[in-house]
Order: sequence, then structure tokens, then C-alpha cells
Amino acid sequence: MVATIVDEGTGAGTPDWPAVRDLAVRGEAAGMDSLWVIDHLVLGNADRPEYGLHEAISILAALAAVTTSAELGTLVLATSFRPPAVLAKMAATIDRISGQRLILGLGCGWHQPEYDAFGFPFDHRVGRFEEAMSIISPLLRGDRVTVDGHFYQVRDCVLLPPPPRRIPILIAGKGERMLSLVAQHADQWNAAWFGRPNARYRQRVADLHRALDAAGRDPATLEITVGVEIDNGDPADRTGFGEHLPADAGAIADALHEWAAEGVGHVQLNAGPTDARLVDVYAEAAARFRAG
Repeated sequence: MVATIVDEGTGAGTPDWPAVRDLAVRGEAAGMDSLWVIDHLVLGNADRPEYGLHEAISILAALAAVTTSAELGTLVLATSFRPPAVLAKMAATIDRISGQRLILGLGCGWHQPEYDAFGFPFDHRVGRFEEAMSIISPLLRGDRVTVDGHFYQVRDCVLLPPPPRRIPILIAGKGERMLSLVAQHADQWNAAWFGRPNARYRQRVADLHRALDAAGRDPATLEITVGVEIDNGDPADRTGFGEHLPADAGAIADALHEWAAEGVGHVQLNAGPTDARLVDVYAEAAARFRAG
């Protein structure tokens, strides 16, 4: 499956809702299998000016109402930005709005400046994520949940109306503790960011398989997804490893074949930001890939 991220700003500004909407509609019409948003409150570093994004849940709900067929995903929601039971409620609502097209991508967060700016604690991120998942995962199964944890407490909590289905959960993580939570809770796992398959990616997969083995889980029950970086001319190295693909349909299609040969089921293409020209390039690449 081939996907694009449709909402990301730069130091030059954040695209307004009409632009995000038009990209999503264009991408869906062009044959993108899924459309994704990322979840950050503010970004920027020494290489890129400070910039912001629209709040991910709000944008995703709007996208659910203006698209009809493409899956909608979050790459990924930081569970520490929202109370976990409320996040589960939001996810169930968006899944209903979209006609059951949501992929709920979750992670523990990583960018401390936005935590500090918005008043969220940055300590014990994996511990907080683990407790959040002990609430989110059973709620999305339709269970009634009581958790008296160190970070979160819910009592006799249930989602009403109940989730219309078991919403697929994607988790992004690479450390030992995060991978153990992937094995416990996830339907999909995300590795990012890459260009083509390489030794770094294969080491990540080997680490994942060790976690799955430790949990007694069959690797065939977990879909692997990969975020692939597309060069948009920005001199900043977003991957930190110098890995990206040119914005060329042939090169992207070739890479999609390579990722499929690695057993990857879903590739999210990101140029940070995406524009209409790139959506058309992605669509041509996807068509070439599907044609073999």
C-alpha cells in the first residue's frame, strides 16, 4: 500500500486547511491507498526554523469527512499529549466519521521543546506510553477498563457508542521496551525514516523479531510499514542518515518494489511538506509499482 503525508509545515509557513483538504482529495483521486498526518505541536532545530502544524486529531476528523475511500492514519500520535481514554474516544469517533478507515498510529513522543512549551512532562515517556496502552487497547476492543496506574487512572471506563470495529493500532518504536509493547498491542509497526532498504533497516527488523519471539507472537500477524523520505530540495537532513529518494516516479517505484521484497506492506512517502506536484509523482510511482 502506498501512502502520503498531507499536512506538514515548514519554516516558510503551515498550509491552511483548504490546501490540506485539496491535497487529500487529490491524493485519494490519484489512487493513494492511505493519507497520513503527523502529530507535533511545534518543531524546528538548528537546521530548520521553528514551525508548527495543525492539531492532528482535528485535521484527521476533517479529512474523514471530505474523503471516502483512502485509509487515514496518524504517524504517530504522542499518547502523552492527550488523556489516553479520551484519545481512544477520539479515535472511535473518527473511525465512525470515516466509515471505518482509521489506522491509529501511536508513539511515546521525542521532541522535548514542544513538551516544555505546552506544559507536558517529558520524563518516563515509555512508562507513560505503556500505561496509556493498557487503557487505549482494551477500550478499542470494546472492553470496560479500570486502571489505577502511576501516571493514569480510569475507573469503569467504556466507550459509548462502542467502537464499530477493532481499530488497527500502529506503533512506532525501536527500543527494547517499545518493541515489547509493539508485540503486545500493535497490528502494524512503523520504521522511519529511510530511502531504500539497507543494513540499518534490517537491524531494526531483527530487533523487532526478537521482541516478537520473546512474546510468542507470529511475525506474520504484524504488518511492517516504513516511512520513506522524499527529497524536496530542503538541505536539512531529515533522516539524520542522509537517506532519501529523489522526487522521481521511476526511482520511487523501484524503491517500492524493493520494500515489497523485504515484506513491507505499507509505505508512507513524505517530503515535508508535500504539494500537488509531489502527489502526482507519488501517484505515477504507485501506478508503475502496481503494474509490476
